[in-house]
Amino acid sequence: MDKSVEKYLLHCPFKQLTGIDCPGCGFQRSFIALLKGRLLESFHFYPATIPILLLALFLLLKVKIQLDQKGRISRALFAVAVTVVTVSYAFKVVQGRL
Repeated sequence: MDKSVEKYLLHCPFKQLTGIDCPGCGFQRSFIALLKGRLLESFHFYPATIPILLLALFLLLKVKIQLDQKGRISRALFAVAVTVVTVSYAFKVVQGRL
């Protein structure tokens, strides 16, 4: 990652207090890599970035154009995002990369 960008990233308060990554650590770097078109790098930093962004985009569209009246798509996207966050965090824990 670009050193010039790193100085603008927010520090994780959970990690500062405990020294342990939180389940959201890596999102900022992942988002920046995604903006630069580096999909694999983005996935490496935080696998849940794309599912979370898709969920956010869908929820914004849902409000604007009244999509998904029963909420099935919203619940499915939420379940996918939560699953990816949980699984990727579990892998971090198991690998000892915290």
